[in-house]
Amino acid sequence: MSTRSSSPTVTLTGLSAATPDGHTLFKNLDLSFGSERTGLVGRNGTGKTTLLELIAGLREPAIGTIQRRGSIGYLRQWPDIADNATVAEAMGLADHLALFRRGLSGEATSDELDLIDWTIEAEMEAALARLGLADLDPDRPFKQLSGGEQTRARLAGLLTQKPDFLAMDEPTNHLDRAGRAFIAEIVESFKGGLLIVSHDRELLERMDRIVEITTLGVTVWGGNYSFYRAEKARATERAEGELASARQHADRTARDIEAARQRKEKRDAVGKKGRASAGQPKILLDAAKERAEGSAGGVGRLALRQQAEAEDRLSSAKEAVERARKLDFHVSGTELPAGKIVLSIEDLTGGPPQNPRAIQGLSLTVTGAERIALEGPNGAGKTTLLRLIAGQLAAATGRIHCPVPLAYLDQRAAILDFGMSLVENFRRLNPGATDNAAYAALARFHFRNEAARLTPATLSGGERLRAALACAIGGEDPAGLLLLDEPVNHLDIESVEAVEDALNAYRGAFIAVSHDAAFLANIGVTRRISLEKRGSGLN
Repeated sequence: MSTRSSSPTVTLTGLSAATPDGHTLFKNLDLSFGSERTGLVGRNGTGKTTLLELIAGLREPAIGTIQRRGSIGYLRQWPDIADNATVAEAMGLADHLALFRRGLSGEATSDELDLIDWTIEAEMEAALARLGLADLDPDRPFKQLSGGEQTRARLAGLLTQKPDFLAMDEPTNHLDRAGRAFIAEIVESFKGGLLIVSHDRELLERMDRIVEITTLGVTVWGGNYSFYRAEKARATERAEGELASARQHADRTARDIEAARQRKEKRDAVGKKGRASAGQPKILLDAAKERAEGSAGGVGRLALRQQAEAEDRLSSAKEAVERARKLDFHVSGTELPAGKIVLSIEDLTGGPPQNPRAIQGLSLTVTGAERIALEGPNGAGKTTLLRLIAGQLAAATGRIHCPVPLAYLDQRAAILDFGMSLVENFRRLNPGATDNAAYAALARFHFRNEAARLTPATLSGGERLRAALACAIGGEDPAGLLLLDEPVNHLDIESVEAVEDALNAYRGAFIAVSHDAAFLANIGVTRRISLEKRGSGLN
């Protein structure tokens, strides 16, 4: 186990990174981290995970240096863990635990006795209990744990090792409210440096500063997420004001140059006519011509300099405004009548083959454009219920009646055929739509022209979900009921906000499964339904 450094630091100097195909993620990055809580944000694909891997030493920088003072624990979003691994192995504690057990049994050599951490078992158990996994057997197969339990167990392993820095990549993905609360407690109480990549806005509120990676580079914002959003909005407003001013200046400069050119042409024409009628000697005419040409050259050089200055100012102003803009959606169709029954479930029992009674004796009615949050801990059957409603699982008993078209959207956007273009997907899911209607609908969701002919496989996670929403609710007769199963997992904050905008423009009903409290608040949830852990009904 490591010993804490008294003043841990990580210093990045001139750091650059690129994707395997040569796309630059960031360059000439200078940053330092100490014993503060830092949230790392930015759109998917900007290099956040790459930066964490560089800091953790999992990859070496092609350009630049990283100086580390203190040990670093890294909670990966996608860990590479063998299928037959035990909990202790996944926690990174198997060797320490095995040595401890040999010491207890008297089987350790004299050299091994000096290496044994006699507190390892107690500290591991304390860390597991702290994360809600008391009495978890370290020899249990890791794959038997739920996704949320796996994340918490891996974090407990890191805490047992007492790192000076803790780097975490999307630690609250797949976690229920209780799991997120455990992560929040760790964030509040951890004594070392903390660096977190996350789109969880509640978690980011607990940060001391926000570091943002954009297409323009890296910016450090002091304060938590709310402070960052407010300051960024002000900075964006200033930058866009300068961009508008620079455009006006460039237009005015172009007009002034053209007006000066036209005035000079008139003066030159008048002077030429006057000289011709006066019958001046040739030597005087040649001298006048030379002066005119010199004047023309001077005016031309001045005009070029003014134009270049105006273009430089405009270019600088454009570079200060990130290319992305907040999306504004328009959705066709009229809102469902308040009294219309959208979904009726009576005494439903069902589930997957391995748990056919995951949902038991459930009844539910949805009327009008209700916005429902389906809540409950991991394993309560939330996804199972959505799949039963969508017809992906067969009910054992009971009745499900949905008199309106429905669409089931999950974080993988499985509603889309990944081998078809977006236009083809739209027409497949909206059989009455023409190509023109498909292009128009996709354009409303900001897939214009060539973008509408892309396949889902070429899109980012946020773009893919936006495309799925376009196909489900962007037609003339949109789905009247949306089933949303953790739709914003793995999305960056900008993409989450785009999904929120689309759902706020939607006039139908939805049932949403999400542990993201900010997301649920922002999409206007009007009713909350909680499933019990052992699935015998509703609260």
